[in-house]
Amino acid sequence: MAVDRVHSRPDGTDDNTVEALGELSKALETIHRVRGHLYSAHQLVGGADLTLDRVVKLLREAGHDEMADRVEHELLGRNLLPGRWTFQIMEEFDDGYYAAFQEIERDAREKLAGGRRHIYEAEMKERRRTHGMPGHEATPEE
Repeated sequence: MAVDRVHSRPDGTDDNTVEALGELSKALETIHRVRGHLYSAHQLVGGADLTLDRVVKLLREAGHDEMADRVEHELLGRNLLPGRWTFQIMEEFDDGYYAAFQEIERDAREKLAGGRRHIYEAEMKERRRTHGMPGHEATPEE
């Protein structure tokens, strides 16, 4: 039994299917977090690269032209991975692995549960809540 009709399992859907879809959803949520971390890395690397402009300027003002040249030529604008800045890594991740993961999770829900999301969690909520207690309502409308 789920907390509402939208999250109830379709007739004939067994426990293993519901659990598998729950685990697939959990895995997708982890990949969403990975994507966020990759975007953080993208922004951090970009910010560090822009900071190198000031590093080069300060080194030159301090008379360290050789070190300024090294920073300018070896680090400033350098690829993070061969042939790639972080925006290219993000595009490849988004268009490849991330898009495939989302599509497969959506396809599994459509084919195995009529497109319904979070059935496993909705059933867990129903089992764990205390009926009639404030803060334990099944839905906002209850």
